[in-house]
Amino acid sequence: MALEDAKNQVDTAFTRTDPRGLAYENAFGGATSFLRRRYSKDLAGVDLAVTGVPFDQAVTHRPGTRFGPRAIREASTLQAFDAPYGWGYDPLSELSIVDYGDLAFDYAHTASFPDRVTAHIAGILAAGAGAITLGGDHFITLPILRAYAETYGPMALIQFDAHSDTWADDDMSRIDHGTFLYKAIKTGVVDPAATVSVGIRTDNPDTLGVTILDAPFVHQAGVADTVARIREVVGTRPCYITFDIDALDPAFAPGTGTPVWGGLASWQAAAILRDLAGIDLVGGDVVEVSPPYDTTGATAIAGAHVATELIALYGWSRRKPAAG
Repeated sequence: MALEDAKNQVDTAFTRTDPRGLAYENAFGGATSFLRRRYSKDLAGVDLAVTGVPFDQAVTHRPGTRFGPRAIREASTLQAFDAPYGWGYDPLSELSIVDYGDLAFDYAHTASFPDRVTAHIAGILAAGAGAITLGGDHFITLPILRAYAETYGPMALIQFDAHSDTWADDDMSRIDHGTFLYKAIKTGVVDPAATVSVGIRTDNPDTLGVTILDAPFVHQAGVADTVARIREVVGTRPCYITFDIDALDPAFAPGTGTPVWGGLASWQAAAILRDLAGIDLVGGDVVEVSPPYDTTGATAIAGAHVATELIALYGWSRRKPAAG
């Protein structure tokens, strides 16, 4: 069946009628929605919306993440043929997932951008769907979390990152990808006691009460202990995962604005995400993929895999029970 589909499918981003199921069109052709999901603004009956926020005006070093959502979607075409490996179920067939497209905003009116993001995500949540967001720089996580906090209250947060992003910044009008977590905590949208940052390897003594599992801890303690500590921190609370691609070592993800050596290997990130199955994940993002700094496309490929793992995590507790 897959072979026949491969011969006949094209542009399933527009032509598919069922939001569930794998896709078999050629990876090198066709319209590049995320995992060949249908592009749609209709969220009726939708479990999960994948959306892009192509914004990079808050970076402190190298720009280019505005091209991240497009590159991640293109890279994801390599994964649309099969269920995500290692999960034991197929979220693409069990969940109704659409590609909700990108956020529209005025690039020359930066001050209005945060509220646009919050309203965009709030609209998805109001329709009863969850959101997986493709960035974009890491600032976008702050207005996304505001939308989530309006629904769930102060969020439990798992942050994968090279940087803590808790540098002091009490000017709420500033838009800075390095202070998103500081402001999220200070404004009450994130609970620091239920927040854990994984992969940190830049110095910032003021953690604001966030549990830090830095990169050396992960390397030395291993995946199992890292996952156990994450679970201990977030517990059973509704949880959001933000994955800055610079959590990975530059050997695995060179295409990012502020690379730092000594980071996670891709296999470590994959193993940690899969072993978190069962947490109450209500949404997530992958940010800081900057395609201009990676001619191989490896960073976008990593970003697409992270987003797919987030989908699998989201669907784990919502999947159909196994037949007895």
